[in-house]
Amino acid sequence: MGAQIRVYKRRIKSVTATKKITKAMEMIAASRIVKAQRQVAASSPYAEELTRAVTAVATGSTTQHPLTTEAERPRRAAVLLVTSDRGLAGGYSSNAIKAADRLTERLRASGKEVDSYIVGRKGVAYYGFREREVKESWTGFSDSPQYGDAKAVAAPLIEAVWKDASEGGVDELHIVFTEFVSMMTQSPVDRRLLPLSLTEPSGEAAEPSGQPALLPLYEFEPSAEEVLDALLPRYVESRIYNALLQAAASEHAARRRAMKSATDNAEELIKSLTRLANAARQADITQEISEIVGGASALADASAGSD
Repeated sequence: MGAQIRVYKRRIKSVTATKKITKAMEMIAASRIVKAQRQVAASSPYAEELTRAVTAVATGSTTQHPLTTEAERPRRAAVLLVTSDRGLAGGYSSNAIKAADRLTERLRASGKEVDSYIVGRKGVAYYGFREREVKESWTGFSDSPQYGDAKAVAAPLIEAVWKDASEGGVDELHIVFTEFVSMMTQSPVDRRLLPLSLTEPSGEAAEPSGQPALLPLYEFEPSAEEVLDALLPRYVESRIYNALLQAAASEHAARRRAMKSATDNAEELIKSLTRLANAARQADITQEISEIVGGASALADASAGSD
């Protein structure tokens, strides 16, 4: 029985050490969520205003531009998938990967080839294990992205948009990331970045908020095409940066929730092991008392027999 008690004590010690780690990670993730939320809130107005400006320029001109013009027969689409660099975040990365797989299936069902671009080691490892082709990947900044990271990600995507489809270019640009809704809710979503949708189903131009907007007429200097050329990189970079920030906030929230669950499970396991250890110790004590009583009774019987 003594050996069993030692086993329980070793397991309690091990689980207690794990609990300290998960608790520390929970607190770190919780502290980072606040900063990530502020960054999302700070970047959203710029992305929305830039989208409104692009919509205004495109609606006020008749220029054919990759930013706004739908291809007659789109043949190739680029999909940017945003995952995490580290694990211990529950189903955060796997849910985003599943959303990307669903989008890829829809695009291929409509007759389009798909080029995959990956952010985060989890996505890269997933595609590498399944031997799927990845055009380009980026790692090392999923939990704290900077605008420079968004520019680095956007550069090859913008280059692919400018190319003709016959030269390896793409007709559409999609992004899959985890949208931060609240501390308890993070939803993987897919959004089409290019071509930009200029109208609502009603046919009216819409603001990013979804409300119809009355767009004035514009005169462009030097030309609408050159204005759109200048806005295209900034539009793609700002949308990707906002998506990276939302994904980072979602990653921290998912990791905090996962580590809290792990900490709670560790506490329950410690209580269960402690009860088992106490029961084993009580059984050991009871056995020792029984042995002492049995020995004393045997000595008494021996003494009575000698008399």
